[in-house]
Formats: sequence, structure tokens, C-alpha cells
Amino acid sequence: MFRFEDPQYLYILVLIPILALIHFAIYHIQKKKIKQIGDYYLIKSLMPNVSKWRPITKFWLLEITLGLMIIMLARPQFGTKIRNEKRVGIETIIALDISNSMLAEDVEPNRLERSKMIIENLVDNFSNDKIGLVVFAGEAFVQLPITSDYVSAKMFLNTTNPSLISVQGTDIARAIDVASNSFTQQEGVGKALIVITDGENHEGGIKEAVQKARKKGINIFILGIGSTNGSPIPIPGTNEFITDNSGNVVVSALNENMCREIASMGDGTYIHVGNNGNVQNLLDKELDKLSKKEISSNIYSDYDEQFQAVALLILFLLIIEVCINECKNPHFRNISLFGTKCVFFIVLFMSGTFYANAQTDRYFVRKGNRQYHLGEQNKAEIFYTKAKEKNSQNPQANYNLGTVLMTQEKDSFAIDMYKKAIRNEKVPGRIAMSFHNMGLIYQNKKEYAQAIEAYKNALRNNPYDNESRYNLEYCKRQSEKQKQNQQQNQQKQDSKDNKTDKKEKKEKNNQQQKQQNQNNNKDKMSKENAEQLLKAAMQQEKDTQEKMKKMKQQPNNRRLEKEW
Repeated sequence: MFRFEDPQYLYILVLIPILALIHFAIYHIQKKKIKQIGDYYLIKSLMPNVSKWRPITKFWLLEITLGLMIIMLARPQFGTKIRNEKRVGIETIIALDISNSMLAEDVEPNRLERSKMIIENLVDNFSNDKIGLVVFAGEAFVQLPITSDYVSAKMFLNTTNPSLISVQGTDIARAIDVASNSFTQQEGVGKALIVITDGENHEGGIKEAVQKARKKGINIFILGIGSTNGSPIPIPGTNEFITDNSGNVVVSALNENMCREIASMGDGTYIHVGNNGNVQNLLDKELDKLSKKEISSNIYSDYDEQFQAVALLILFLLIIEVCINECKNPHFRNISLFGTKCVFFIVLFMSGTFYANAQTDRYFVRKGNRQYHLGEQNKAEIFYTKAKEKNSQNPQANYNLGTVLMTQEKDSFAIDMYKKAIRNEKVPGRIAMSFHNMGLIYQNKKEYAQAIEAYKNALRNNPYDNESRYNLEYCKRQSEKQKQNQQQNQQKQDSKDNKTDKKEKKEKNNQQQKQQNQNNNKDKMSKENAEQLLKAAMQQEKDTQEKMKKMKQQPNNRRLEKEW
């Protein structure tokens, strides 16, 4: 495909016929003046070195050069890549339980980490399928909308932990509803919902949610993780375990009966996840049974600038124009401009110039793209760096280099490359992609304020980017939670400081009172009486702390009664 990036400059081409008319008018005027002097052929014989065709050749060379300059200004481009990408596969959404009970260690290293390993292996086996991720506990939300970007799926998976949802519990029905609404509306394609949970459902409505999903053609597979004997739930960062309101240690056990029930109603399969390695093969076999269909067809076109070749051709024509004299040179009468030797040197010169043109920034970008698709990240980085050295303003080279650096976790350098790509890019869609990737980097570093700003800029340039919209909402939620945690920590610190100040003040008053008692013999207190008063004060303070602790442990609503 061929196009001009700035076609408005082509209007200048109207100058070429105007200049041609002016030239021919001047030529005829000169011819008339010569005829006025004498016989035209007699005067021509008196000027043997004057050439008729050389001036005309020089004029048309300049005309062609002017036309090529105008074409170069219009920026001719060729489509270097036109790719019809058709994917034939299924749509899969994984609903991952991230409640505190998933931290139990009856499966190595724990239930949640084991689930992440299964999902990562599942993604590695995907080639033409789409995948999405829903996380749930007492609530549920979309962590990753359904996509074919497996790299992003793994990045989102790594950031998943129980702290993403403040409301604890296990609401499987809500997770099924959210996941069912996240599939595409395309008919005929197999749709699989994989729920990974320990089966401790704390809410109702599962049967209704499964029936709605089946009406949409969704098969529900349940991966029950954990042991039926149960295991205590450790508190991260401590050696303690989660306890209930009565102070007893909570033992979380896998509810296999409920998991089998859900899988049976959802026309799927229940698979128990333990410490064995058969889960992946069983799940792959079940997913292969689903019908596969063409689920997307994308055309990608990347235009290559061609002005370099035009510029070299202009230079070549100008050199020829300069070398041609208007009058015949007696020293070069025996040299034919279009002889065999001259043609050989002209072809040699043109080959050299086009070879030099091949070593451009676009050439190295294409080389880097090939290495990137082959999985050779280091080689791709080298080629993109060479392209950047050739043309530091090339937005595609900067963007691709940033992407390679991001996959290698060189975040600060990747962000610099994306910023350079944004400065030199004109296509809003590509600008949005740069902002989106910057948002992913900030999001993984938990710098939510910068991530929010990046996603907003991505949506300004591409309002239809659903992934940026979902990520923006997620970062907003995490930012609010981060602020709340900071406020709580600040309040705890202030409370601790106040207690310290009160304690110091109390000790100071006791010392002053003791000094007064020592100085006043009349009010002097016996040692036994002093100890009794001190014990009474300590007992009173202990009672007050116990009351405060009980008040804090009281549930605020029904959903917070179970913290696992």
C-alpha cells in the first residue's frame, strides 16, 4: 500500500507546467531574435559548439528535480507490513479466589501461590485463545479484561494478593456473575470459566448465577485447592494464625461437595488441586473439548518512509545537471554520455546509494522486530538501539526499545523511551499505547498516582481502550486504599505518641508527688499503701484496654463477620 503522509504539498506540482510554458516562450523569443540577425541555418553553422539539446536536457532535469522535491515534501510511504491475524480458539476467564483462606499452606507453597503457578502454566500453553482474570473474595472485580496479550496477563497475575479486596469472605456467586458479563458477545466460540477456590462459600445465590452463565453458553470448571482435613491460616509477617471472634484458631478446609455441585450444574469438570502435577494435563484435555472458532481478525499496517530514496535521486540528477554544459566541449567529443562504460558506472553509483539508504533507522527497526518475535530480546534491543542512533526522533524505534526494556524489567529506561516516543509521535493510537505501557510500569511499582495520570492520557488519545479504562479504575481503588492505610498508620503513630506523652507526664507527676511526700513528713505514706495504689491504677488501665479491644473486634456489618 502506498500513501502520502502530507499530500497537501502536491498542489505545488502545478508550478512544473507553468515553468515549462515560460521556458518554451523564452526559447521561441530567442529563436526569433536570431532570425532577425540573419539566416538561421547560416548563423547556426557559425556556432558549431552551441548545442540545441543540452539546454533542453538541463531544463528538464531541473523540472524533474523540482517535482521530486515536492514529492519528498509530501512524504511518500509504503506499507511494510500488512498482516491479517486470525485467531481460532476459545475464550477463557479465570476467577481466582484471593480471600485470606487462600494463604493456608496445606498445598505448597500455599494455596494462592499454587493457583498462580497453574494459571501461568495455562497461559504458556495458550496460542490462539483469549484470556481474562477476575479476582474475588467478599467482592469480585475484573483484574484483566479478556485479551490475547499473554504478557499483560502474567504481569497482572504477579500483582494479585488478598490485599486487593478489603471485604473478606468468599462470594463465588458474585465472581461467576462478574466473569459471565466479561465474555465477548460472539456466538459459536467456546467459553470457559475456570474458578479456582477452596470452596468456603460464605454467601448464597450460586445456583442462580450458574444457571445464568449456562444460558450464555459458558462452561464452568472448578479447581478445588487445599485439603479436606483443613489447615490454619497464617497471618503474613508473623508466626500467628487467624482466629475467630471467640479467639479460636480458624481451620480452613476444602469443600469438595460444593465444588463438584457447581461443576456439575455448569456442565464442566471438578479437578482437585493438591501437590501432584496432573492438574494441568487434566485441565488442558477438558478445554480442548470446547468448540473453537475464529475469534478475532486484525489488520496491522506499518508505513515505511521513502523520502530518503527520493532525496538520493534528486542529488544524483543535480550532479548530472551540473556536469552537462550548454555548449559542446571539444575535449569530450569522443565520449558518449550513454555509452556502455558510463551506464556501468551510473548503475554502480545507484546501487551504492540504495545500499547506503538500506542501512537506515527503519531497516534496523525491522530487524529488531524480527528478533523480538523470535524471542531474542537482547538482539532486538541491539537493533532498536542502532535505529535510535540513526534517528533519535524515530518514535517507533523508541517505543519498541521501551517495550523490550520493560520486558527485561529495566523500568526507568523504558519510561524514558516511551516519553521520547510520545514527543515525536503523531498518531494518537500509538501515543495511547506508550501511555498505557507507562501506566503498567507505574502500576507494578505501586506508584498509583503516576499510573492514574498515564492511563488518563492513554484514554485521551484512545477513548475506546477498555484495558486502560479498567486499569485506571483499579489504580484509583488501590490509591484510595493506599491513602487509607497511610492515614491509619498515621493515626496509630499519633495514638502511640499520645500514650508516650501521657506516660511521661504521669511519671513526672509521680516523681513530683514522691518528692512532696518525702518533704512532707505529715503526709508521708507507707510502702504498703503506695504499692496498693499502684496496683489499683494498673488494674484500672488494664480493664480499659480490654474494653477498647473488644469494641474494635465488634463487626461493622454482616460481610465482615468472617475474615477468611
